Amino acid sequence: MAAACNSFYLTAWILLCLHFFTFSSITPQAEARAFFVFGDSLVDNGNNNYLVTSARADSPPYGIDYPTRRPTGRFSNGFNIPDLIGEQMGLEPTLPYLSQILNGENLLAGANFASAGVGILNDTGIQFLNIIRIWMQFNYFQQYQSRVSGLVGAEQTQRLVNEALVLISLGGNDFVNNYYLVPYSARSRQFSLPDFVNYLIVEYRKILLNLYDLGARRVLVTGTGPMGCVPAELAQRSRDGECAVELQRAAALYNPQLTAMLSSLNSDLGADVFIAANTFEMHMNFISDPQTYGFITSKIACCGQGPYNGFGLCTPISNLCPNRDVYAFWDAFHPTERANRIIVQQIFTGSNKFMNPMNLSTVMALDSRT
Repeated sequence: MAAACNSFYLTAWILLCLHFFTFSSITPQAEARAFFVFGDSLVDNGNNNYLVTSARADSPPYGIDYPTRRPTGRFSNGFNIPDLIGEQMGLEPTLPYLSQILNGENLLAGANFASAGVGILNDTGIQFLNIIRIWMQFNYFQQYQSRVSGLVGAEQTQRLVNEALVLISLGGNDFVNNYYLVPYSARSRQFSLPDFVNYLIVEYRKILLNLYDLGARRVLVTGTGPMGCVPAELAQRSRDGECAVELQRAAALYNPQLTAMLSSLNSDLGADVFIAANTFEMHMNFISDPQTYGFITSKIACCGQGPYNGFGLCTPISNLCPNRDVYAFWDAFHPTERANRIIVQQIFTGSNKFMNPMNLSTVMALDSRT
Protein backbone atom coordinates (compact mmCIF):
# COMPACT_ATOMS: atom_id res chain seq x y z
CA MET A 1 0.00 0.00 0.00
CA ALA A 2 2.84 2.34 0.90
CA ALA A 3 4.63 1.48 -2.34
CA ALA A 4 1.46 2.21 -4.34
CA CYS A 5 1.04 5.51 -2.51
CA ASN A 6 4.65 6.49 -3.18
CA SER A 7 4.21 5.54 -6.83
CA PHE A 8 1.12 7.76 -7.03
CA TYR A 9 2.96 10.78 -5.59
CA LEU A 10 5.96 10.16 -7.82
CA THR A 11 3.72 10.05 -10.89
CA ALA A 12 1.95 13.21 -9.79
CA TRP A 13 5.29 14.96 -9.25
CA ILE A 14 6.53 13.95 -12.72
CA LEU A 15 3.33 15.22 -14.32
CA LEU A 16 3.61 18.50 -12.40
CA CYS A 17 7.21 18.92 -13.56
CA LEU A 18 6.26 18.16 -17.14
CA HIS A 19 3.49 20.72 -16.96
CA PHE A 20 5.86 23.30 -15.50
CA PHE A 21 8.57 22.77 -18.12
CA THR A 22 6.05 22.75 -20.97
CA PHE A 23 4.61 26.05 -19.75
CA SER A 24 7.98 27.62 -19.05
CA SER A 25 9.29 26.68 -22.52
CA ILE A 26 6.93 29.19 -24.06
CA THR A 27 6.75 31.88 -21.37
CA PRO A 28 10.40 33.05 -21.31
CA GLN A 29 10.46 33.39 -25.10
CA ALA A 30 7.27 35.39 -24.98
CA GLU A 31 8.95 37.71 -22.46
CA ALA A 32 12.22 38.00 -24.43
CA ARG A 33 12.73 40.89 -26.81
CA ALA A 34 11.46 40.09 -30.27
CA PHE A 35 12.98 41.55 -33.44
CA PHE A 36 11.01 42.73 -36.47
CA VAL A 37 12.50 43.78 -39.79
CA PHE A 38 10.86 45.75 -42.61
CA GLY A 39 12.17 47.18 -45.84
CA ASP A 40 14.30 46.34 -48.85
CA SER A 41 17.17 44.14 -50.08
CA LEU A 42 19.62 45.45 -47.48
CA VAL A 43 17.59 43.63 -44.83
CA ASP A 44 15.61 40.96 -46.73
CA ASN A 45 16.66 37.51 -45.47
CA GLY A 46 14.73 35.38 -47.91
CA ASN A 47 11.13 36.51 -48.42
CA ASN A 48 11.67 37.07 -52.14
CA ASN A 49 12.66 33.41 -52.51
CA TYR A 50 8.94 32.67 -52.18
CA LEU A 51 7.88 35.12 -54.90
CA VAL A 52 7.92 35.10 -58.69
CA THR A 53 10.27 38.06 -59.04
CA SER A 54 13.57 39.01 -60.62
CA ALA A 55 14.73 40.56 -57.31
CA ARG A 56 16.21 37.34 -55.91
CA ALA A 57 19.44 36.18 -54.30
CA ASP A 58 18.77 32.45 -54.28
CA SER A 59 21.59 31.16 -56.48
CA PRO A 60 25.36 30.84 -55.96
CA PRO A 61 27.62 32.55 -55.20
CA TYR A 62 25.22 34.37 -52.84
CA GLY A 63 25.67 32.87 -49.39
CA ILE A 64 29.18 31.63 -50.12
CA ASP A 65 30.34 32.67 -46.63
CA TYR A 66 27.09 31.89 -44.82
CA PRO A 67 27.46 28.97 -42.34
CA THR A 68 25.68 26.61 -44.76
CA ARG A 69 27.74 27.93 -47.73
CA ARG A 70 24.49 28.10 -49.65
CA PRO A 71 22.35 31.02 -50.90
CA THR A 72 19.66 32.06 -48.44
CA GLY A 73 17.94 34.95 -50.19
CA ARG A 74 20.19 37.47 -48.44
CA PHE A 75 21.84 39.90 -50.82
CA SER A 76 25.20 39.16 -49.26
CA ASN A 77 28.08 36.74 -49.28
CA GLY A 78 27.08 35.89 -45.70
CA PHE A 79 25.19 37.66 -42.93
CA ASN A 80 23.31 40.93 -43.42
CA ILE A 81 22.60 43.80 -41.04
CA PRO A 82 19.60 42.25 -39.20
CA ASP A 83 21.59 39.04 -38.65
CA LEU A 84 24.47 40.95 -37.10
CA ILE A 85 22.27 43.16 -34.91
CA GLY A 86 20.52 40.06 -33.59
CA GLU A 87 23.84 38.30 -33.06
CA GLN A 88 25.18 41.13 -30.89
CA MET A 89 21.96 41.36 -28.89
CA GLY A 90 21.79 37.62 -28.29
CA LEU A 91 18.41 37.41 -30.02
CA GLU A 92 16.94 34.36 -31.69
CA PRO A 93 17.44 34.56 -35.49
CA THR A 94 14.37 35.96 -37.21
CA LEU A 95 12.94 33.95 -40.08
CA PRO A 96 11.40 35.32 -43.30
CA TYR A 97 7.70 35.78 -42.71
CA LEU A 98 6.87 33.69 -45.79
CA SER A 99 8.94 30.76 -44.55
CA GLN A 100 6.89 27.65 -43.80
CA ILE A 101 8.90 27.00 -40.64
CA LEU A 102 7.90 30.34 -39.09
CA ASN A 103 5.20 28.94 -36.84
CA GLY A 104 4.56 27.95 -33.25
CA GLU A 105 7.20 29.14 -30.80
CA ASN A 106 9.42 30.40 -33.64
CA LEU A 107 6.97 33.28 -34.02
CA LEU A 108 7.86 34.60 -30.58
CA ALA A 109 11.37 35.60 -31.71
CA GLY A 110 9.88 38.02 -34.25
CA ALA A 111 9.91 37.96 -38.03
CA ASN A 112 11.49 39.52 -41.09
CA PHE A 113 8.97 41.05 -43.51
CA ALA A 114 11.46 42.77 -45.84
CA SER A 115 11.41 42.34 -49.60
CA ALA A 116 14.15 43.28 -52.06
CA GLY A 117 13.16 46.03 -54.47
CA VAL A 118 10.61 47.90 -52.38
CA GLY A 119 10.64 51.56 -51.51
CA ILE A 120 8.68 54.24 -49.74
CA LEU A 121 6.54 54.68 -52.85
CA ASN A 122 4.31 51.99 -54.29
CA ASP A 123 5.57 52.61 -57.84
CA THR A 124 9.17 51.93 -56.80
CA GLY A 125 10.48 48.58 -58.03
CA ILE A 126 7.68 47.93 -60.51
CA GLN A 127 10.26 46.42 -62.87
CA PHE A 128 10.69 43.52 -60.42
CA LEU A 129 7.01 42.60 -60.87
CA ASN A 130 6.16 40.76 -57.65
CA ILE A 131 7.56 42.20 -54.42
CA ILE A 132 6.11 42.79 -50.97
CA ARG A 133 5.44 46.51 -50.88
CA ILE A 134 5.61 48.21 -47.52
CA TRP A 135 1.84 48.35 -47.03
CA MET A 136 1.72 44.58 -47.59
CA GLN A 137 4.59 44.07 -45.15
CA PHE A 138 2.43 45.86 -42.57
CA ASN A 139 -0.57 43.70 -43.50
CA TYR A 140 1.58 40.66 -42.82
CA PHE A 141 2.63 42.23 -39.51
CA GLN A 142 -1.02 42.48 -38.49
CA GLN A 143 -1.51 38.87 -39.56
CA TYR A 144 1.55 37.92 -37.52
CA GLN A 145 0.07 39.54 -34.41
CA SER A 146 -3.16 37.60 -34.86
CA ARG A 147 -1.18 34.37 -35.11
CA VAL A 148 0.82 35.14 -31.96
CA SER A 149 -2.38 36.05 -30.10
CA GLY A 150 -3.51 32.50 -30.72
CA LEU A 151 -0.37 31.30 -28.93
CA VAL A 152 -0.01 33.65 -25.96
CA GLY A 153 -3.13 35.83 -25.94
CA ALA A 154 -3.78 39.40 -27.07
CA GLU A 155 -2.29 41.11 -23.99
CA GLN A 156 0.99 39.20 -24.15
CA THR A 157 1.18 39.79 -27.92
CA GLN A 158 0.80 43.54 -27.46
CA ARG A 159 3.54 43.49 -24.84
CA LEU A 160 5.82 41.45 -27.13
CA VAL A 161 5.35 43.94 -29.98
CA ASN A 162 5.67 47.04 -27.78
CA GLU A 163 8.94 45.78 -26.27
CA ALA A 164 10.42 44.54 -29.53
CA LEU A 165 13.26 46.06 -31.48
CA VAL A 166 12.24 47.07 -35.00
CA LEU A 167 14.50 47.81 -37.97
CA ILE A 168 13.28 49.47 -41.15
CA SER A 169 15.31 50.18 -44.28
CA LEU A 170 13.66 52.16 -47.08
CA GLY A 171 14.49 55.01 -49.43
CA GLY A 172 17.42 53.91 -51.59
CA ASN A 173 15.27 52.16 -54.17
CA ASP A 174 13.10 55.24 -54.54
CA PHE A 175 16.13 56.90 -56.08
CA VAL A 176 18.07 54.16 -57.91
CA ASN A 177 15.04 52.09 -58.95
CA ASN A 178 12.60 54.91 -59.56
CA TYR A 179 13.70 58.56 -59.86
CA TYR A 180 17.05 57.76 -61.52
CA LEU A 181 16.18 54.37 -63.02
CA VAL A 182 15.98 55.78 -66.56
CA PRO A 183 16.60 59.25 -67.94
CA TYR A 184 13.48 61.34 -67.68
CA SER A 185 11.62 58.86 -65.50
CA ALA A 186 7.99 59.58 -64.64
CA ARG A 187 8.98 60.78 -61.16
CA SER A 188 11.84 62.96 -62.41
CA ARG A 189 9.43 64.64 -64.84
CA GLN A 190 6.93 65.13 -62.01
CA PHE A 191 9.35 66.47 -59.39
CA SER A 192 12.58 68.39 -59.17
CA LEU A 193 15.04 66.52 -56.92
CA PRO A 194 14.43 68.75 -53.84
CA ASP A 195 10.67 68.40 -54.29
CA PHE A 196 10.98 64.63 -54.71
CA VAL A 197 12.98 64.38 -51.49
CA ASN A 198 10.32 66.41 -49.68
CA TYR A 199 7.64 64.12 -51.08
CA LEU A 200 9.51 61.01 -49.90
CA ILE A 201 9.91 62.43 -46.40
CA VAL A 202 6.18 63.21 -46.15
CA GLU A 203 5.26 59.71 -47.35
CA TYR A 204 7.80 58.04 -45.06
CA ARG A 205 6.38 59.91 -42.09
CA LYS A 206 2.98 58.33 -42.82
CA ILE A 207 4.61 54.87 -43.01
CA LEU A 208 6.37 55.31 -39.66
CA LEU A 209 3.21 56.55 -37.96
CA ASN A 210 1.44 53.47 -39.30
CA LEU A 211 4.21 51.32 -37.82
CA TYR A 212 3.75 53.11 -34.49
CA ASP A 213 0.00 52.47 -34.65
CA LEU A 214 0.79 48.78 -35.14
CA GLY A 215 2.62 48.77 -31.81
CA ALA A 216 6.29 49.50 -32.61
CA ARG A 217 7.98 51.52 -29.84
CA ARG A 218 11.72 51.11 -30.58
CA VAL A 219 12.47 51.58 -34.27
CA LEU A 220 15.88 51.84 -35.93
CA VAL A 221 15.49 53.77 -39.19
CA THR A 222 18.40 53.61 -41.61
CA GLY A 223 19.09 56.37 -44.09
CA THR A 224 20.32 55.77 -47.61
CA GLY A 225 23.94 54.89 -48.14
CA PRO A 226 26.16 56.88 -50.53
CA MET A 227 24.16 55.81 -53.58
CA GLY A 228 26.50 57.44 -56.06
CA CYS A 229 29.44 55.36 -54.82
CA VAL A 230 28.06 51.84 -55.31
CA PRO A 231 29.69 49.84 -58.15
CA ALA A 232 26.48 49.87 -60.23
CA GLU A 233 26.42 53.66 -60.34
CA LEU A 234 30.18 53.90 -60.92
CA ALA A 235 29.77 51.58 -63.91
CA GLN A 236 26.94 53.67 -65.38
CA ARG A 237 27.77 57.22 -64.39
CA SER A 238 31.44 57.57 -63.43
CA ARG A 239 34.30 58.23 -65.84
CA ASP A 240 37.17 58.22 -63.36
CA GLY A 241 35.92 56.20 -60.40
CA GLU A 242 34.57 59.19 -58.52
CA CYS A 243 31.14 58.88 -56.94
CA ALA A 244 28.25 59.93 -59.19
CA VAL A 245 27.51 63.54 -58.31
CA GLU A 246 23.75 63.60 -58.80
CA LEU A 247 23.05 60.52 -56.66
CA GLN A 248 25.36 61.84 -53.94
CA ARG A 249 23.42 65.09 -54.06
CA ALA A 250 20.20 63.12 -53.59
CA ALA A 251 21.61 61.36 -50.52
CA ALA A 252 22.90 64.66 -49.13
CA LEU A 253 19.43 66.18 -49.44
CA TYR A 254 17.49 63.16 -48.19
CA ASN A 255 19.39 61.95 -45.13
CA PRO A 256 19.42 65.16 -43.04
CA GLN A 257 15.72 65.66 -43.74
CA LEU A 258 15.03 62.09 -42.64
CA THR A 259 16.84 62.66 -39.33
CA ALA A 260 14.95 65.94 -38.79
CA MET A 261 11.63 64.23 -39.54
CA LEU A 262 12.37 61.46 -37.04
CA SER A 263 13.24 64.04 -34.36
CA SER A 264 9.98 65.83 -35.08
CA LEU A 265 8.03 62.58 -34.85
CA ASN A 266 9.64 61.76 -31.50
CA SER A 267 8.77 65.21 -30.21
CA ASP A 268 5.15 64.78 -31.29
CA LEU A 269 4.99 61.33 -29.66
CA GLY A 270 6.75 62.45 -26.47
CA ALA A 271 9.27 59.58 -26.60
CA ASP A 272 12.39 58.49 -28.46
CA VAL A 273 10.58 55.91 -30.55
CA PHE A 274 12.56 56.41 -33.76
CA ILE A 275 16.35 56.17 -33.86
CA ALA A 276 18.10 57.53 -36.95
CA ALA A 277 21.04 55.47 -38.22
CA ASN A 278 23.20 57.62 -40.49
CA THR A 279 24.30 54.82 -42.76
CA PHE A 280 25.54 57.36 -45.32
CA GLU A 281 28.34 58.48 -43.00
CA MET A 282 29.00 54.91 -41.86
CA HIS A 283 29.58 53.84 -45.45
CA MET A 284 31.59 56.92 -46.38
CA ASN A 285 34.17 56.10 -43.72
CA PHE A 286 35.33 52.99 -45.54
CA ILE A 287 34.52 54.25 -49.04
CA SER A 288 36.74 57.30 -48.55
CA ASP A 289 39.55 55.41 -46.83
CA PRO A 290 39.15 51.68 -47.50
CA GLN A 291 42.70 50.72 -46.49
CA THR A 292 42.19 51.98 -42.93
CA TYR A 293 39.36 49.46 -42.60
CA GLY A 294 41.29 46.60 -44.15
CA PHE A 295 39.71 46.78 -47.63
CA ILE A 296 41.76 46.78 -50.81
CA THR A 297 38.95 48.53 -52.69
CA SER A 298 35.63 50.25 -52.13
CA LYS A 299 34.93 50.71 -55.84
CA ILE A 300 34.99 47.22 -57.35
CA ALA A 301 32.33 44.71 -56.34
CA CYS A 302 33.53 41.25 -55.34
CA CYS A 303 30.96 39.60 -57.61
CA GLY A 304 29.82 40.91 -60.98
CA GLN A 305 30.99 41.85 -64.43
CA GLY A 306 31.85 44.92 -66.47
CA PRO A 307 33.48 48.07 -65.13
CA TYR A 308 33.83 47.88 -61.35
CA ASN A 309 31.95 44.55 -61.57
CA GLY A 310 28.94 46.84 -61.53
CA PHE A 311 26.87 45.55 -64.45
CA GLY A 312 24.09 43.01 -64.09
CA LEU A 313 23.50 40.48 -61.38
CA CYS A 314 25.91 38.36 -59.37
CA THR A 315 25.64 34.90 -60.93
CA PRO A 316 27.62 31.64 -61.07
CA ILE A 317 29.42 32.92 -64.20
CA SER A 318 30.32 36.34 -62.73
CA ASN A 319 33.80 37.41 -61.70
CA LEU A 320 34.26 36.41 -58.06
CA CYS A 321 36.95 37.68 -55.71
CA PRO A 322 38.77 35.01 -53.66
CA ASN A 323 38.64 36.95 -50.36
CA ARG A 324 35.40 38.75 -49.57
CA ASP A 325 36.84 40.31 -46.39
CA VAL A 326 38.97 42.75 -48.38
CA TYR A 327 36.10 44.09 -50.51
CA ALA A 328 33.66 46.71 -49.26
CA PHE A 329 30.98 45.73 -51.79
CA TRP A 330 29.75 42.22 -52.43
CA ASP A 331 27.71 42.92 -55.57
CA ALA A 332 26.73 45.97 -57.57
CA PHE A 333 24.67 47.46 -54.73
CA HIS A 334 25.19 45.60 -51.45
CA PRO A 335 28.01 45.59 -48.88
CA THR A 336 29.97 42.49 -47.96
CA GLU A 337 29.34 40.83 -44.62
CA ARG A 338 32.50 42.43 -43.25
CA ALA A 339 31.34 45.90 -44.32
CA ASN A 340 27.99 45.17 -42.69
CA ARG A 341 29.83 44.31 -39.46
CA ILE A 342 31.48 47.74 -39.49
CA ILE A 343 28.09 49.39 -40.01
CA VAL A 344 26.49 47.39 -37.20
CA GLN A 345 29.33 48.29 -34.82
CA GLN A 346 28.54 51.97 -35.44
CA ILE A 347 24.84 51.28 -34.86
CA PHE A 348 25.75 49.90 -31.43
CA THR A 349 28.47 52.31 -30.32
CA GLY A 350 28.52 55.26 -32.73
CA SER A 351 28.41 58.88 -31.63
CA ASN A 352 25.59 61.30 -32.47
CA LYS A 353 27.24 61.80 -35.85
CA PHE A 354 26.06 58.29 -36.70
CA MET A 355 23.15 57.59 -34.34
CA ASN A 356 20.52 60.10 -33.28
CA PRO A 357 19.33 60.59 -30.56
CA MET A 358 21.33 57.59 -29.22
CA ASN A 359 23.10 54.43 -30.28
CA LEU A 360 21.72 50.94 -29.81
CA SER A 361 23.86 50.16 -26.77
CA THR A 362 22.30 53.15 -25.01
CA VAL A 363 18.84 52.02 -26.09
CA MET A 364 19.48 48.58 -24.61
CA ALA A 365 20.79 50.06 -21.36
CA LEU A 366 17.76 52.33 -21.00
CA ASP A 367 15.29 49.57 -21.82
CA SER A 368 16.90 47.19 -19.31
CA ARG A 369 16.01 49.62 -16.50
CA THR A 370 12.31 49.84 -17.37
